[in-house]
Formats: sequence, C-alpha cells, structure tokens
Amino acid sequence: MKVRGKHVILSFVLFVSGFIIALSYQITYERQASTGQEVETQWRYEDDLREQIVETETSNYELQQEILELQAEVRELEEEFANLSVEEEVRNKNLIDDIERLRKIAGTVPVNGPGIEISLEDAEYMPTGTNPNDYIVHEAHVQQVIDELLVSQAEAVAINGYRLTNQSFIKCVGPVILVDGQASAAPFTITAIGDPETLLASLDILGGVKDQLVNEGITVRIQKKNQIELSPYLSESG
Repeated sequence: MKVRGKHVILSFVLFVSGFIIALSYQITYERQASTGQEVETQWRYEDDLREQIVETETSNYELQQEILELQAEVRELEEEFANLSVEEEVRNKNLIDDIERLRKIAGTVPVNGPGIEISLEDAEYMPTGTNPNDYIVHEAHVQQVIDELLVSQAEAVAINGYRLTNQSFIKCVGPVILVDGQASAAPFTITAIGDPETLLASLDILGGVKDQLVNEGITVRIQKKNQIELSPYLSESG
C-alpha cells in the first residue's frame, strides 16, 4: 500500500500536537504541585507565627499580672509607712543607725570620711647602758591609742592599713607586733575615721595618752585628714 505524502505530514502533525499536549499537561501538573507545596509551607509559617503571637501575648499578660501584684504590695507598704507614728519612725531610724554602726565596728563594710592619723615611732635617742626595750613601741602603747579612739566614737580604726574589728587582738613579738596574727613593724600608723576635732582632743588632753607616750620616749605625730578610706576587714585579711 502506498503512503501518500499528505498522510505522512498529517501523522507528523498529529504526533507533534500530541507531544505538545502531553508536555503542557506535565508542566501544568508540576506547577500545581509546586504551588501546593508553597501554599502549605506558607500556611505552616503563618501558623507558627500565630502560635508565637499567642505565646507572647500570654507571657505579656502574666507579666502584667505580676506587675499589678507588685504595685499592690508597694502601695500597701507605702500605706504602712504613712501610718507609722513619729515615735516608730525615730525608733526604726535609730535601729538602722545602730546596725550600721555595729557593721562598721565589726569591719564588715567599707568606711570613708574625715579622721586623724597617728604615727608611733621608737625613741629617737637611747641613753647608753639602757635597755633598748624601754625605748621601742610595744603593743601596750598601740592599745592605749586604740582604746582612746574607740571611746571617742571612732567609726573605724586600722593599724598600718590593717582594719581592726571588735574581736581584734594585738600582741608584741620582739621588735614587731602582731595584729590578728599579721606582723607589723614600727613606725606604726594608726588611722581612725570620726570627727577629727573630737579624736584629736581625746589624745591631746593634758596628761592623756599622747603625754604618757611621750614621757615613755615614744615619738608621737598626729595629723587631721579630710578623707580616709578603710576597706572591710575580710578584704584585707584575705
């Protein structure tokens, strides 16, 4: 059977048309599938955002409730303080002042302010044939000064920069003294924070500590200081 040319051409056209239709269908299917995935991904993203927004709003609400509760507590405290009598206010203030003073005495807090600085040095001249121990600074001399300063309301005291506490001890070992077990040698610099005029007057009184030390051959120098800083006992003793 003879195949005419127009039949060949028609067959070719039908083949190409079928191929184009099939290709179009494939492309359309793939695009729909891709679009479906994108829509699903977008939906999941939006759903996650919605959950985050809900969680954030819930957290904000809880924080707002906490703030309201704290504000209510503050208002109650303010009302309590407002209702305090003058006598109670004075008593509370005195209690706070006493606690602060005890902390300073115990050496647990830093202290700064005006005060005085006392230097105790061995005698500059020792007569021949005398006992050298009679002309050097002993713990008794240092203790005399410390006791007088504390009686005169010194807030804090240190020896050669070492902060003293209410339980400190001073012991003489030959030419040095031990302050809470820490060795210090002359000259001994005693630093005290408090009213400079009061502290100076207590030491400089006629027949007082300064005169007694000088009579025993100890060199005593006293200076008033506008600003002294003493660290807590623990920070110095390590």
